[in-house]
Amino acid sequence: MRARSLLIPVLVVFASACGGPQTPAAAPEANSGSGEEQSASSAEEPADEGGGGEAEAAQQAPAIPTECHPKAEACVPNPKFVQRLCNGRYPSMALYLFGNGKWTRAYLTRKTEAWNASGGASAGGFLEFDEEVLLLAERKADKNGMQIGSGVGYDALRWDGSCVTLSGEEVTQKKPPSAKNVKVEWRFLDDNVQEALRKDEAINGAYLERRKECKGAVSGDVSAACVKADQKLSDAIVRYVRNGGTVPVPTTLPE
Repeated sequence: MRARSLLIPVLVVFASACGGPQTPAAAPEANSGSGEEQSASSAEEPADEGGGGEAEAAQQAPAIPTECHPKAEACVPNPKFVQRLCNGRYPSMALYLFGNGKWTRAYLTRKTEAWNASGGASAGGFLEFDEEVLLLAERKADKNGMQIGSGVGYDALRWDGSCVTLSGEEVTQKKPPSAKNVKVEWRFLDDNVQEALRKDEAINGAYLERRKECKGAVSGDVSAACVKADQKLSDAIVRYVRNGGTVPVPTTLPE
């Protein structure tokens, strides 16, 4: 009987050896090449159901500042963003920034020639007395050089997306009774911005009236009625943005 009792454990061990080692439960593949790799943070932490909108907005506009630059007295964007913005002309981005409500507004104290000291594109012409702009950057004169006036200047953004350089005496932050603005050109706005703006009844009405009067013309020899309708559309857009209307993140971002 003792010999038989010793035999049973031996047979059990032998059978286990023949079956090979037991394989642990398969783990998810770290990188299957499907493009649907799950991040470690999302696997370990529960999803924040309330923050999805903010995360999506951050992905849509990673290069657009949301906070005031800490080294400036006025609330202005990050200098690197301003440099990209003023190297070109971005009318849709101008509407987006004016609609943000964060950045410091200023108003012209006199009629001033438009020029861009940053070296980028300039619309030329003149800014009108009481024209509204957004301050983008502060310019302080060289302490070792000759100063004229306050020695402080600004780079600023107009409603048409062009940047201008202004002296401290040419602007004030005191809002006039009726602020002016340079005309917003509908044809230069991004498609997604146009689509969003046309959801407003007043803008869509002005757009349809302009299309009727201008008959597809955008410049050159146009009728007085077309010029009037074009200005009416610009006024409707500015009024909408000033009153808190939403402008989506443009598809064209400063490069």
